[in-house]
Amino acid sequence: MKVLSKDLKKGFVKLEVRSLDDLWFLSHIIDNGDLVTSKTTRKLKLGEGTDRNIKIVKKVLTLKIEVEKIDFHKFSNSLRVSGKIVEGPEDVAKGSYHTLDVEEGTVLSIEKEQWLKYQIEKLNESSQEQAEKILLVALDREEVSYALLTQSGYKMLGDVVGEVEKKGYGEMKGKDFFGEVSKQIHDYTERFSIQSIVLASPAFWKEDLLKILKNKFSDTAKKVTLATCNNTGKNGMEEILKRDEVKTVLKQDRTTKETQYVEEVFKEISKDALAAYGFEEVQNAVNAKAVKLLLVTDETIQTYREEDKYQELDQLMKTVDRTDGDIHIISTDHDAGKKLQGLGGIAALLRFRLH
Repeated sequence: MKVLSKDLKKGFVKLEVRSLDDLWFLSHIIDNGDLVTSKTTRKLKLGEGTDRNIKIVKKVLTLKIEVEKIDFHKFSNSLRVSGKIVEGPEDVAKGSYHTLDVEEGTVLSIEKEQWLKYQIEKLNESSQEQAEKILLVALDREEVSYALLTQSGYKMLGDVVGEVEKKGYGEMKGKDFFGEVSKQIHDYTERFSIQSIVLASPAFWKEDLLKILKNKFSDTAKKVTLATCNNTGKNGMEEILKRDEVKTVLKQDRTTKETQYVEEVFKEISKDALAAYGFEEVQNAVNAKAVKLLLVTDETIQTYREEDKYQELDQLMKTVDRTDGDIHIISTDHDAGKKLQGLGGIAALLRFRLH
């Protein structure tokens, strides 16, 4: 979750939803009586008089509602926040009801009379900035820029302009430009423990640099994903961030983390040690306050919603949260998620062995 702005003295927070985990966090941060503002789609009547003169249209607008109900939608990965409209365009009646669908990518603001301590802790925990450990590199014939990608955007690390002769694009006066760039990429990778590198350029510069990386720093070269950009500097970084290649790298990063969690569960199961799986077994562990990490697949959440049993699962997650356990929602789009689904879609790593 990305916090865009906040003023807790006035009870105001504006944020952007980044993941399914964020939706679960929000379901416990938003209370009845809170004011929530977001863009939404609403049907409006245009015209007056007879039905023939009235036209119904869907319109995207921004509404502020006073919350009366919070729940997960049964048929999609979204949080539904319902209540009376207290602020909006003139053609929307105040006091009428509306439901905001909150999903990945939604930007919303929350206003409370008072933020409780655990709610602030939840907000801080979910929005804590962590480096994604992705290095962005934008280069052309004689310039290169480096940036470190984080949850809040990117941080520029440096810009270099090489004195490149017109003949022999890869040569600097007294130095090998691309050779120096490859060394700098390797140094940044070591310094920041970079997991992925997005290397972008116009034309074929990126392919030529990758060849040098493979020769000089083969391990670093294995982390490279190629992309296209037309500029260096901040403009180049903005171009890279819009590329599908970056989205793929970010997804791979999340998949790696989720896979590690699932593999740890299977490791403990193989030792008949600190793991529990299946709803009943996990519930027993939760009641014993033994759960350190709870894993639930998105498919399991979907099933519980459709079968009107989500409250049972939600209560389990709340209990884990109250007993200082961590909770992660695992996607079934990758193999680790499918393996967890094969265990019933729910499992836990334990603080101590249950007998």
